[in-house]
Amino acid sequence: MIFIGLALIIAVGLALLISADAGSLVGLSQHQTAQLIPLLIILIVFAGGLFARRHRAAELVGGLVLWVCIFAVVMVTYAYRDELLSIAGRVAGELQPGVALVDENAGTATFRRGMNGHFEVNATINGHTTPMIFDTGASAVVLTVDDARAAGVDVEGLRYIVPVATANGQGLAARTRIEQIEVGGIVRRNLIAFVTEAEALQTSLLGMTFLETLTRYSVTQNSLELVD
Repeated sequence: MIFIGLALIIAVGLALLISADAGSLVGLSQHQTAQLIPLLIILIVFAGGLFARRHRAAELVGGLVLWVCIFAVVMVTYAYRDELLSIAGRVAGELQPGVALVDENAGTATFRRGMNGHFEVNATINGHTTPMIFDTGASAVVLTVDDARAAGVDVEGLRYIVPVATANGQGLAARTRIEQIEVGGIVRRNLIAFVTEAEALQTSLLGMTFLETLTRYSVTQNSLELVD
């Protein structure tokens, strides 16, 4: 009898909350609040197990408080799901440098600064995932010979006649074109790039021939944002 009474009280209370649009207090629309009805029904069924047995009053109250807390956590998590997903993305960026936090609606890709002080970017070149470093000092996208070969570029047929300055000193590079490059969901095609000689460059560079095609890019202390 206690359980039936409790179920009726919850059902009536839920109907009043929906009709009064009380869900807006925690960021839910009236429709979203109504969608929580199945969840409440499940909670009521589980709670029924507590009241179907004979327990002391303190145990019953404790069980009721527990389910109320669980329901509150579910409500808050659902209401702030977008913010929680953003936080999860930032944590993933810290743990996996090069992985972009993509906002498809805004057309942005955000990267976290790596432990080495650089912004590492995972680009997909002609279908091959290539780790790169964001570098506004590079006039073009620059690929190591190994990355270029993995992306399907005929590195043996290139002419290495362009002088370039790298972290390893002076070297030579060859001009080529990339059929497609994708960075954090931002896709560009037929892009000018350079391929360096073997051992002239340790990591490929995401340079200006890609960056200048963006609406904008911005750098803060610990994050890089690319805007399509």
